[in-house]
Amino acid sequence: MKLRRQAEELLGKLTLDEKIGMIHGAQLFQTAGVPRLGILPIKFSDGPMGVRQEFEASKWQTVGHSDDYVTYLPCNSALASTWNRQLAKETGCVLGEEARGRGKDVILGPGVNIKRSPLCGRNFEYFSEDPYLTKELAIPYIQGVQEWDVAACVKHFAANNQETERLWVDVEVDEHALREIYLPVFYDAVKKGGVYTMMGAYNLLYGEHCCQSEYLLNDILRKEWGYDGVVVSDWGAVHDTEKAAASQLDIEMSVTDNFDKYFMADPLKEKIEKGEIKESAVDEKVVRILMLMIKLHMMDGTRKSGAYNTPEHRQKTLETARESIILNYSRWRYQLWKNPYSYCVFNRFTFSLSR
Repeated sequence: MKLRRQAEELLGKLTLDEKIGMIHGAQLFQTAGVPRLGILPIKFSDGPMGVRQEFEASKWQTVGHSDDYVTYLPCNSALASTWNRQLAKETGCVLGEEARGRGKDVILGPGVNIKRSPLCGRNFEYFSEDPYLTKELAIPYIQGVQEWDVAACVKHFAANNQETERLWVDVEVDEHALREIYLPVFYDAVKKGGVYTMMGAYNLLYGEHCCQSEYLLNDILRKEWGYDGVVVSDWGAVHDTEKAAASQLDIEMSVTDNFDKYFMADPLKEKIEKGEIKESAVDEKVVRILMLMIKLHMMDGTRKSGAYNTPEHRQKTLETARESIILNYSRWRYQLWKNPYSYCVFNRFTFSLSR
């Protein structure tokens, strides 16, 4: 309650324009701040395999020095192959410290969607096809990231399992399967992991886009689970101003540079000024954003500093990569049966970084 009171006190000092600036992208990877009140912009970065290179404010062009490297972490599929909670925690710590070292507030990961098809182009971002294994590693991973005053952003909520027509595929799934397979890791990320932010998915679920879904964001996430963290859209996943404003989405991000034209930017301001949407809808979003900033110590001067590409980080990454290597025993056994002398041939052993 104290946290919320602090946020509401700050809210009362904000103008409508300032509040609108806080709930949508002002650059490709950051929102607008309010300098007169010491409110900083929120800076996002991909992703679970390491802090992404810097981009220009409005162009998908990288900037910076070619030798400005971060640690390249094993993908979540490799991490899952370790079956090691402690390594998951330590990997999260590496990512959190490097995100702070690069001046980031939110790292866009981990990806926790359940693998349902080998054709999904983002399977490397996800842990496993098994809900239990996924949540058992995602929880310490989230906690490791957030030890460094960086918000983990668990994604993509929910039932995001393919890239084909990813903006428009309408997922129809039995509710029992939804709650038994697809939602448990998100629930545990909230209840056990204490994740500060969550990213909505591109797809539709039961006819609603996930990033403006009444069922997912309001009924399940806010009311049923009691989540008071920040919900951010995937980049370009919002499609309607009124639905986004009425939903429990807090920040709209996108891939284009017309930032003032985002659905939760000038179009939302105009509807508020016309009386079509209540300003209180924006206020609640801003309160949650301010609560996040307070949790991350973004305004009180006590925030942790970080570092990136250190020898310790590289060593930890090497240890994780080594433990992620598994022997595909069934294929080796078949080849040995087929040719008893095959064990002498080096390439008869098959190694994999995934299950």
